[in-house]
Amino acid sequence: MRTVSILFVVVSFLAACAPRAEDSIGGVFDGVSGQWVDLTYPFSDETIYWPTADGFVLEEEAYGLTEGGWFYSAYNFYSSEHGGTHFDAPIHFAEGRNPSDLVPLDRLIGPAAVVDVSDRATPDYQVTVDDLTGWEAVHGPMPPGTILLLRTGWGDRWPDPVRYLGTDQKGPEAVPLLHFPGLSPEAAQWLVDNREIDAIGIDTPSIDFGQSSTFETHQILYEQNIPGLENVAYLEELPEWGSYLLALPMKIEGGSGGPLRVVAFIPN
Repeated sequence: MRTVSILFVVVSFLAACAPRAEDSIGGVFDGVSGQWVDLTYPFSDETIYWPTADGFVLEEEAYGLTEGGWFYSAYNFYSSEHGGTHFDAPIHFAEGRNPSDLVPLDRLIGPAAVVDVSDRATPDYQVTVDDLTGWEAVHGPMPPGTILLLRTGWGDRWPDPVRYLGTDQKGPEAVPLLHFPGLSPEAAQWLVDNREIDAIGIDTPSIDFGQSSTFETHQILYEQNIPGLENVAYLEELPEWGSYLLALPMKIEGGSGGPLRVVAFIPN
């Protein structure tokens, strides 16, 4: 059944990207059949990380003309797995589940459902089952293989840590000061029990809301090998239904996550 669902998604994707007989798959890449949207924040010294995580550092190794007369530049970078636009492998909160390098590609490529709660999200808001079923009342049940994206509007606050996280303090003492929206554990359990989503993303630092101390939403979803995408940018650019997501993280062997480049294709 899983293989059939994936095949259906692929066929639907190709059909949407090439609606006319004279079109080819090349239309996906040259702008004829639709538009690509980058949903990734750049990594820099402004990138927001969890208060207990090491931030992003770019260290210059070489920059300028070589003795041979050609230009050459090279850098080293250092970063926690979990910061900026990044990927959560299920093993991040579920022992024995997939690490970064073993998450199947079909979990990271598929149709995107954008549930928009930006008109009611508060710093401690948790997306509810009613929010999910309200989206389905308009668009129909999320089909197997959907990548669910939660738009809270928090992207408008990036990269101000006080507005985005609730605090600019660092270290363990800053964690109780975090305030941002997330997905409620009840809604996470409803998804596990009633839908077959492939992944979940959000435009905040965590799929659990900032005041969570037990990270139940992480535990519920990751136990089912459903990976997470956090700090996803520019979700306001996507329709609530009809776009296709490609979320490709750094492939770290045995990793619990890593930097993510995530893009969406919106067919014409």
